[in-house]
Amino acid sequence: MYLARIDSGMAASSDVLVLRKGTHGIPIEQYADAIRDRLPDRTVELARTPAAEREAIRDAHFVTGMTLEDDLLDAAESLDVFACAYAGTGHLPLDRLEERGVAVTNASGVHGPNIGEHVLGSILSFARRFHVGARRQRRREWRHYKAHELQGSTVTIVGLGAIGRSVAERLEPFGVETIGVRYSPEKGGPTDEVIGFEGEAFDDALARTDYLVLACPLTETTQGLIDRDAFVTIDPDTVLVNVARGPVVDTDALVEALRSNWIRGAALDVTDPEPLPEDHPLWTFENVQITPHNAGHTPQYYERLADIVAENARRFDGEGRDAELRNQVLP
Repeated sequence: MYLARIDSGMAASSDVLVLRKGTHGIPIEQYADAIRDRLPDRTVELARTPAAEREAIRDAHFVTGMTLEDDLLDAAESLDVFACAYAGTGHLPLDRLEERGVAVTNASGVHGPNIGEHVLGSILSFARRFHVGARRQRRREWRHYKAHELQGSTVTIVGLGAIGRSVAERLEPFGVETIGVRYSPEKGGPTDEVIGFEGEAFDDALARTDYLVLACPLTETTQGLIDRDAFVTIDPDTVLVNVARGPVVDTDALVEALRSNWIRGAALDVTDPEPLPEDHPLWTFENVQITPHNAGHTPQYYERLADIVAENARRFDGEGRDAELRNQVLP
């Protein structure tokens, strides 16, 4: 396999190495094939064994994969770009990558449509109380029950990245008021109102929210954001939808809120701890919908990711280390 550097401003062919770990149960071969389709004039190599990875990465300049372990990074003598196949990069050895001047990109934007649909489905399920209907169907019980109406509700979306924006776009036809929460509210967003995390504005939003959607990264600001005080502030008719990370919500406070009827229900795609232990009380609530960190699954994952990675490979091919890459998070 030939992987050329960019020397003296001269452009050379830039190949792509795909590491062997896949995601969502989709064969990693599909990812390599999707990149090949977009880069027909380049060599795209898939390393299918640990030994093949260690050998191929020695001379690789442009590598993509889900993870990059320390021992593999030790072997990557020529690495210039690591295209992470996840949106989050906290699991990577970022300090070491930064020390070596390796550019790191992520898969931000890949999950927008599917997680947006997951959130919308969760909201509609609670609005029409499908969980109650399903329970009565299992009992073969023909008995009417009260439902809610989404129109006229207020939906607060915490985090206005690709996923938050996708949620807001999908809510547009439903006649709801939307509040967006982001670090820089002055930048605006696709919601009717945009606020920050600090001060009375956030508490006021909680107090008038019918559906609280968490779609933010896990940071010092967002860890434990929805705690006991937040659950006391939230209207008792509110439904919590978490597609962010489990620790954004204080789990003990959530259990207390559910037991005390401080909220109407919760749709949890992420939990803390995760996986959720079999004996955890969250499994026992009839008004809690739990999915196993599954909102990110989509058959289009590798196709969308390949669009980003192939474009960056072309940019790197033309400009080398000086290239401006899509979704670049480091340096």
